[in-house]
Amino acid sequence: MASRGAVTTSVMLGVCLVCVGHVLRLPARLLSDDAKRALGYPPDSLLNFTERSARYGYSAEEHHLRTQDGYILTVFRMARNRGSGDVGAPPIILMHGLLQSADAWLDAGPGAGLAYLIADAGHDLWLGNVRGNYYSRDHVHLRPDTDPQFWDFSVDEIGLYDVPATIDYVLNYTKADKVIYIGFSQGAGTYFIMCSERPDYCNKAKLLITLAPAARQTNTKSVPYRALAQSITKLESVLTASGIQEVFTKGALSQEFLAFFCPLNWISELICATGEALFDSFHPGSISNETLRVLFGHFPAGTSVHNMARYGQSMQSERFEKFDYGKSKNLELYGSVRPPEYNLSAVTLPVTVLYGESDHLVDTEDIAWLLRRLPNVVEAVKVSDPLWNHLDVTYSSLTKETIFPKISDYLFQYSDK
Repeated sequence: MASRGAVTTSVMLGVCLVCVGHVLRLPARLLSDDAKRALGYPPDSLLNFTERSARYGYSAEEHHLRTQDGYILTVFRMARNRGSGDVGAPPIILMHGLLQSADAWLDAGPGAGLAYLIADAGHDLWLGNVRGNYYSRDHVHLRPDTDPQFWDFSVDEIGLYDVPATIDYVLNYTKADKVIYIGFSQGAGTYFIMCSERPDYCNKAKLLITLAPAARQTNTKSVPYRALAQSITKLESVLTASGIQEVFTKGALSQEFLAFFCPLNWISELICATGEALFDSFHPGSISNETLRVLFGHFPAGTSVHNMARYGQSMQSERFEKFDYGKSKNLELYGSVRPPEYNLSAVTLPVTVLYGESDHLVDTEDIAWLLRRLPNVVEAVKVSDPLWNHLDVTYSSLTKETIFPKISDYLFQYSDK
């Protein structure tokens, strides 16, 4: 059992991180892009998704869609050459994880970033952005900076509204019958939620490829992540009463500091690399220094306090369940004192699961728990590299030879069906 002092320290760590990430949020950017270029910021850290795609010879389109509850989301369509993609083949939807955006799939650079690799293979690739990140910080009538209701969401709403809306938009635009959906971490867990709550959408995909899928997270080993999420869970009501509903957004002091500090010199690069490894696990040679210098221009991408609190709850429960509002409100909302479990048996489409032995955010024990409950797992693949961890999925320079061959095999296999 952790000592009371250790628990207190963890709570204080979480509060401090939230305060740095939001209370000291900058009213305007400290430096212009021209000033950042003069200071030696990596060019890719200053470009948005379409700009970066074009820089490396890829075409990218920006699309906007509306969810059933009024959020306006951005989705990008990317191809190696304009008009590429097999006619009749299902479009691919690639969905990011917690505190990320579609930019995460580009940060490792051409030849390594999963978006580049999928586009290079000739697929019609669509990259989603869920509510609350800097590409999807909009609503038909709620304003994120003045309306607290904008931030009243967690993965429960992302799975209920954002994932179905993204699928509908891509299917309507492409006139395809079905998609292939690839979800990383939160991006996979929210697909499970959709299948449970809106089963008519579950089989709108021919195949679900999950990368380190986040459902139950009882066994999360990452001390900083666990301390942060559980601190926010305990202090959610205090934070929201203080006017803090959003955390870790782009432009916050924490993000601007990391974007400035990490590219400074080899010492700062080493410090940032060590911090990343402590947050997840050590994997020398996997995430390049150049990627570390770039990714903090786009990470963290923002989410709600409520969503972070939901992750803290998931580490305290043995179940994959809805948000726990406390007995009284649970009775009002759910008709039971305990929040209901999500029905994983409703995930009836073919599912592949790829995971890493050294993932300290989504532990192998929680993957095993998940695999026992999914009814149609085609294959579960533990990455052969024993040091493969959570953040490697989006940022590793080794993606092409580790996880992409298996992903590519399934994309082509299910594109022909």
